[in-house]
Amino acid sequence: MVTVNLWSSLTRFTDGARAVEVEAATVGGVLDRLKADYPGLAPIIDAGVSVVIDGEMATGRHVPLGDAQEVFLMQRLKGG
Repeated sequence: MVTVNLWSSLTRFTDGARAVEVEAATVGGVLDRLKADYPGLAPIIDAGVSVVIDGEMATGRHVPLGDAQEVFLMQRLKGG
């Protein structure tokens, strides 16, 4: 299980939970599981989000995850 921390406005889709647990081994698996478990998150995830693992931005959907890692779903970060 991976604990995913969410930004505050997403809690309306998770019954108020700021952190949710999902069964996933990769970043892509986390995103897919979040959409399946919390359908209200799907449009937000599909529009683009950033995933931060232990303080580092994930670089793709195939990045592996471990149970002890700190995972945050964040609004898409753009350079410019």
